[in-house]
Amino acid sequence: MRRLRACLGAAAAVGLTAAGTTALVAGHASGATSALDNRWYAAAPYLMPLDNDPPDAGTIMDATGLKAFQLAFVLAPNGGGCSPTWGGTAPVSSDTAVQSVINTIRAKGGDVSVSIGGYGGTKLGQACSDAASTAAAYQQVITKYGLHAIDFDLEEPEYENTAAIRNEIGAAKILQQNNPGLYVSVTTAGTADGTGWFGKQMLLEAKSQGFTPNNFSIMPFDGGFNGAASQTSALTNFNSILQSTFGWDQATAYAHEGFSGMNGRSDTGEMFTQADFQTVLDYATSHNMDRFTFWSLNRDRQCSPPDNGGRTSGTCSSVAQNSWDFAKYSVKFAGATPPSTTPTPTPTPTPTSCKTAWSSSSVYTAGDEVSYNQHNWKAKWWTQNEAPAASDWGPWQDEGAC
Repeated sequence: MRRLRACLGAAAAVGLTAAGTTALVAGHASGATSALDNRWYAAAPYLMPLDNDPPDAGTIMDATGLKAFQLAFVLAPNGGGCSPTWGGTAPVSSDTAVQSVINTIRAKGGDVSVSIGGYGGTKLGQACSDAASTAAAYQQVITKYGLHAIDFDLEEPEYENTAAIRNEIGAAKILQQNNPGLYVSVTTAGTADGTGWFGKQMLLEAKSQGFTPNNFSIMPFDGGFNGAASQTSALTNFNSILQSTFGWDQATAYAHEGFSGMNGRSDTGEMFTQADFQTVLDYATSHNMDRFTFWSLNRDRQCSPPDNGGRTSGTCSSVAQNSWDFAKYSVKFAGATPPSTTPTPTPTPTPTSCKTAWSSSSVYTAGDEVSYNQHNWKAKWWTQNEAPAASDWGPWQDEGAC
């Protein structure tokens, strides 16, 4: 289940160790900026800064008025170890690429949250030995980027691992204590009933540890959903789960509840249009929910050429839209008014020439390029006899029509 996530990784030494270590307050860390109002961190859409044809954050800000971005994803190194990387391959300790994106956003008056986990890859909660070492790894990220917000995206397969979830929730509690004012969201899978058995177990783990984040958000897609009505029904059911788990009244539960949607065509072929987003936004604001976000800004543009919903892509929505249509709903949730001018859709690029045709018998390594079904594809890692397809956790990256 879940978002088209490209798995991006080596080891960086863990600089903070014990749970009791007093961490640097994010506002005084290197590269920090003044914090935004929490409503902006609650409205920050997801952006992959290193993969899925990253759009220019400054362009989105100018076109929509958006100020906050949810950067994804921090994972454990693919080769093993308890140190933070972007996507399993790019060590946070030596990063300059993501820092450059953050600098651009902050120079325009915005800020970022960083999301850990996501679908696929090895999570730090799985790789680190306990909550303290997991927190120390995440503290490196907070300190390096001067973060005021962080998102724990706990889903398959990690949320099926009891020890890993214990580490993640414990780490979130430590970070919350050691970084006063840190905005913490916890995101997990959504079902028609609100969330599934593993999501409920995660909530019980949080209760047992005495941990309360700013919100628990569900992702009501990739589970047989059909438009906004099914999503708002799931949010209502999830509210009941929060009430029964934590003993909250309805209003308190909504004040700790969030929505994380998927714009356009989901991984399983569900379709969510701009009208669906408006309906869920109206629900979220009328119930005073704490968060409204979506996956992802990389997808917040029309496919080229338009494909009428025929495929799910990590780089476009598969619905008719102007670029950044869906980002404007986040802006509205934050309480701002998007610009009235409508951006011009991104022009259709002239197709490039096709690479050598893919062969099922050939061995391909990272960087190799092939053509398949009138698209060029680039290998992310070693692969053989895996046909290129728009599944971003697979071995191929779509480079567009040819």
